[in-house]
Amino acid sequence: MRAISTINFKIIFHLMGLLLTVNGAFMLSASIVSLYYKDGVFTEMLSAGIVTLILGGALMLATRNHRKEIQKREGYIVVTFGWIFMSLAGTFPYIFTGAIPTFTNAFFETMSGYTTTGASILSDIESIPKGVLFWRSITHWIGGMGIIVLAIAILPLLGIGGMQLFAAEAPGPGGDKLHPRITDTAKRLWLIYVGYTLAETLLLKLAGMSFFDAINHSLSTLSTGGFSTKNASVAHWNGQPLIQYIIIVFMFLAGTNFVLSYFAFKTKFSKIFKDEEFRLYSYAILLFTTVAALVIYFQADFAFSSIDHPMVWGKLESAIRHALFSVIAIVTTTGFVSADFTVWTPFLTLFFFGLMFLGGSSGSTAGGVKIVRHLIMVKNGILEFKRTLHPHAILPVRYNNKSVQQPIVFNILGFFILYMLSFIVGVLVFSWLGLDFKTALGGAASTLGNVGPALGDLGPVDNYGHLPSLAKWWASFLMLIGRLELFTVLILLTPFFWRNR
Repeated sequence: MRAISTINFKIIFHLMGLLLTVNGAFMLSASIVSLYYKDGVFTEMLSAGIVTLILGGALMLATRNHRKEIQKREGYIVVTFGWIFMSLAGTFPYIFTGAIPTFTNAFFETMSGYTTTGASILSDIESIPKGVLFWRSITHWIGGMGIIVLAIAILPLLGIGGMQLFAAEAPGPGGDKLHPRITDTAKRLWLIYVGYTLAETLLLKLAGMSFFDAINHSLSTLSTGGFSTKNASVAHWNGQPLIQYIIIVFMFLAGTNFVLSYFAFKTKFSKIFKDEEFRLYSYAILLFTTVAALVIYFQADFAFSSIDHPMVWGKLESAIRHALFSVIAIVTTTGFVSADFTVWTPFLTLFFFGLMFLGGSSGSTAGGVKIVRHLIMVKNGILEFKRTLHPHAILPVRYNNKSVQQPIVFNILGFFILYMLSFIVGVLVFSWLGLDFKTALGGAASTLGNVGPALGDLGPVDNYGHLPSLAKWWASFLMLIGRLELFTVLILLTPFFWRNR
């Protein structure tokens, strides 16, 4: 292997320090929550924040004389190791407070938070101190729009351009920008993100949630994360349909391209309805909800509560609500639970398993393959039939009335192949580590797609705490590569990435 001296390691470690500093600041906010609720772990939460700030500050100080230049290779390294560094430091509140005393479990919970997977090892969430629960939700919120996008908004202060980081953070095909300058794009996205979070918090509070539950569920919803403050997740409020409908609306918005939200605020509604991905995303949710609701209503042995169905209409409404909630929760990879879809019918179990491979819109906080990739693959597949009949015709794939460049089509096809290979390898490794076939299948699909609830022993009402330690580390790796869309992480494992060019 050739020398790797051309990589600007000083700027990489400087940015690691910046990310740790941001992490520490959020930990301090969690310690304030701990102090307010007098949950008994204020000192430990404060210590975790201070230690993280010191580590971040020391890294920034040690690399202050860095060369202010960042290329694509540094961008990929910063993104991948940024998530790892943040996850390592993010274990401090769990370990310091004793809420999750073992490092493996604490790292799993933290990685699940930052990757917005929502898979948890906790069996009694309601016994955890409120400051720790708030930190747990904050990890979702930070990870939702991307740790690096947050850093991009501050990079001008350091005299560094952020385009390379944005490309590494969002390598998918949905590259619309709100503003020519990437830092302004990041700021606008965060403004929308914060605005939605505050709006949902207010609405959930007015609908009957406590303020603490409302803010935590808003942090989890907008990040499409899925961590809840209740053992039963959102099923805790099955007797309060309004709360679930509010969460449904914001899950839908979180799974939609945030650029479209910007257009909505600018009253450019025609751009929203002309967007092919948004139309397919909306129609797919309506179709899948209709199918699930009909099966639940007519076939599923579903124990509706007396509150849920005082009349026939109540039972129908409940079937529609739980179908809509579950479909959006899985498609957007939020992973909240209003009911256990694995006990409805075998058909619906497989149905929801298939939805784990769909994903939300590009430019959203959702994980998974993404709607736009499926759309372009289908369009390209149809064109292949036409190319067979007319081999000399020029038939480009068109998306939103624009021709999609062939390299992008190849990238999408390559991504899908790599995604399915990663899923197969994920299942094989889980099986090798002792998981049964159904659990391995669901676990690999759920962690790679950042969904949360899976199948078998990892179903919607179960948790990941019983997994062997090696399986938790493997699941953490799948969550990381799934959140960063495979290429960003896996390219670091190739020899040519490190060669001097």
